[in-house]
Amino acid sequence: MRRPPAVPPPGAEKGVLREARVLTALGATQVPHPHCYGSCADTAVVGAPFYVMERVAGWAPNLRDEKIHNEPPFNAMPYEYGIPFAIVDGLIALANVDHEAIGLGDFGKPGKFLERQVNRWAGQLASYKERYGYEGRILEGYAETEEWLRYARLPDEVRGIIHGDVGTPNMMFHHGPPARLAAMIDWELSTIGDPMIDLGWFTGGLRDEEDPYKEFPIALNNPANLPTKQELARYYCAGTGRDIRDFEWFSILAKFKSGCLLEYKVAQAEAGILPKETGRFFARIVENCFRETAAQIARQA
Repeated sequence: MRRPPAVPPPGAEKGVLREARVLTALGATQVPHPHCYGSCADTAVVGAPFYVMERVAGWAPNLRDEKIHNEPPFNAMPYEYGIPFAIVDGLIALANVDHEAIGLGDFGKPGKFLERQVNRWAGQLASYKERYGYEGRILEGYAETEEWLRYARLPDEVRGIIHGDVGTPNMMFHHGPPARLAAMIDWELSTIGDPMIDLGWFTGGLRDEEDPYKEFPIALNNPANLPTKQELARYYCAGTGRDIRDFEWFSILAKFKSGCLLEYKVAQAEAGILPKETGRFFARIVENCFRETAAQIARQA
């Protein structure tokens, strides 16, 4: 059974029912997901909206370990290398679903999804002043990135289902090699928009063929054991018919989003909510996000 916590954050109850709806709709597709047996909006039953889903057989990554991919033989080469491809197989299946045909035509806001993204994350960054009294700081590369995302050629928008939080922790895999996706889980952020946004987010921490010497000091899995982001983008485009040239925009948007989101840790540290050391740690991550996007943009000039 899945339900909001006892003290739910804003929107949690609505999110549970949205998740139940998308899982039910996906029952008519080949997308790996847990089957939804039913949902209930009546809070009198268990104290909150809830749904009941299938218990999926397989293994799930464990973030408490030193490695996310902690299931033998997937914790070592060559089997670890196939895990991202298995996840992208799921993204390909999801991108190829006709969302209107399975009853999700009204699941997201209509039109201009990509144009709204820049406003959303720039607005998130600006909101820290009101929420934490944070005056902000000059972030090298931020202005160039925001301008490029707003005024560079937007990809031709494709409408489809977005998972919203694609990453190894939200996946379950079948036991035994080769890597095969058993289920994509945690759909509470799903919506309708351009599905390539999931690929940009998922590949943000992988090696870049255009920046081969980049180091990953805090990676839980050695990126050298995983494909490059371009390898996965080519694989995704081959399976969906998308234009590989569009991927750069989604890759830069993902870094922009990460930087805007993680700056809240810096804001909280300045407000005394978090330790100063934590603020300095995340400050460096944010700075790297915008430096990297500015460098990506410069390479295209």
